[in-house]
Amino acid sequence: MQSTSGPCRLHPAALLALLTAVVLISGCAPARLDTVQSGTAAGIIDPDRPLDSAYTLSAAGQYDMALRAFSQAALDDGLTAEILAGMGAANLGAGRLGQAEPLLRRAAEAEPDWPENLNNLGIVLLERGKTAEAVQVLRRAFALDNGESDAIRDNLRLALATFEKSATVDTNGTGYKLERQGSGSYLLTSVP
Repeated sequence: MQSTSGPCRLHPAALLALLTAVVLISGCAPARLDTVQSGTAAGIIDPDRPLDSAYTLSAAGQYDMALRAFSQAALDDGLTAEILAGMGAANLGAGRLGQAEPLLRRAAEAEPDWPENLNNLGIVLLERGKTAEAVQVLRRAFALDNGESDAIRDNLRLALATFEKSATVDTNGTGYKLERQGSGSYLLTSVP
């Protein structure tokens, strides 16, 4: 029996296979959520607080990274209404209406008295041509908010005008645009 006190030597083919595996695995690693660029300012992301990170990323317009951070928060806390609404708002901000709608609906089912989420759901419905339902949802948001939010009031006015004229919202973005308001709420405004 020989003792192996010297360095371990791999056959060249085994070494090549090992290096290939390391390169392939490193290419599959998830993106880091420790920094985000927004214009000229860089924000540091706290990996121990993914929900805060998600809001920071969303506010910076980094919707895909915000969705990753919301997903991480969901692993920690479960799919709460807040996380569902945040994911829906991030998809809304990214223009992914088909993905935003079911998330915002689930959040509304879990927290039916949350006006900001209902506002965002109303915008998605309006943009998708579901005007009658958008009016109902925005009326509920307006009532729950006691008419205090200008964004909700303006969105309800637009939905009512659209409903009364039997017109549909231009989904190509040429007639309306989304403006982000505080606390993840959006305002739908017409482009002159």
